[in-house]
Amino acid sequence: MDRTFSIGVDLGGTNLRVAAYSLEGEFLQTITLPTRLADGRDCVVSDLCESVSRLRVIHGRTGRLVGIGVGSPGPLELPSGILRNPPNLFGWDGFNLREAIESSLDTEILLENDANLAALAEQVCGAGRTTGASSLCMLTLGTGVGSGLILDGEIWHGISGMGGEAGHIVVDPEGPLCGCGGRGCLEQYASASAMIRMMSEASTPVANAREVADLAKAGDKAAQAVLECVGRALAIALTGAINTLNLPLYVIGGGGSGAWDAFAPNMFQELLSRSYIYRLTAASADRNSAFNANKTRICRAQLGSEAGLLGACLLGLRGTTAETVSAFERKVAS
Repeated sequence: MDRTFSIGVDLGGTNLRVAAYSLEGEFLQTITLPTRLADGRDCVVSDLCESVSRLRVIHGRTGRLVGIGVGSPGPLELPSGILRNPPNLFGWDGFNLREAIESSLDTEILLENDANLAALAEQVCGAGRTTGASSLCMLTLGTGVGSGLILDGEIWHGISGMGGEAGHIVVDPEGPLCGCGGRGCLEQYASASAMIRMMSEASTPVANAREVADLAKAGDKAAQAVLECVGRALAIALTGAINTLNLPLYVIGGGGSGAWDAFAPNMFQELLSRSYIYRLTAASADRNSAFNANKTRICRAQLGSEAGLLGACLLGLRGTTAETVSAFERKVAS
């Protein structure tokens, strides 16, 4: 019998990843390329479409492709698929990404904000599955800070597809200029890029967030100060989200979450002093405590760097028939 599969695309600022994924919950093949932003958007789209076409041919010989999901940095206007001043894709403002991809592939795609897809994956296969939460907010600490909202198992888009841009919540009105045009956005304090920048400003160059965490653990004062700043900025942003949304689960992922053990204590301490809703509803710190839908739980994401790509693959499967979706959800539940 033909194997049912989808193709997922994770278009990142550093890497472009494309995967074929089976209904049985297995990555069949993954292609990883550098995102050639310096060569222009047409070059990036060409690399993306060539990779999709390659997987479509290889796995189409023995399987049935049911959907292609594509995750892109935002802000992304939906359903049109037009990028609107994306801070981390310079020169892509006004670019109709959907049209460019569909024209090259000669087929329809399912296009979504990349952080929304990471949130979808965490809800279906990660922290949401573990806790039983059907609604969550996810922050992804990467080149920027992305965020996604899942409400009752469905992505929340807002009126134009731009819902959930929590990375541009202002945490310091006098802070650094952000690529979005504002100042002092969460992205300027809590992204992996921000951690690297702040360490450089302290005359201690590092390559990634994990190095910042290692230095902090070893007693480096500059690294400790940077991660205290990260925790405080996240607490300010989460205070707004918790007080406004009152969701049961908030998940923090992306490369910057590798420093979780170093920034989380200050984040939780700040939250207790800033958010009265969190003080009233905070879940037990015991990881083995039973999930309570009336409590607020904040945790590190479970799926690591695969979340965005997995979410794109799941989106491809969700765009199929009800029987296919039902079969997949039964598989996950088991």
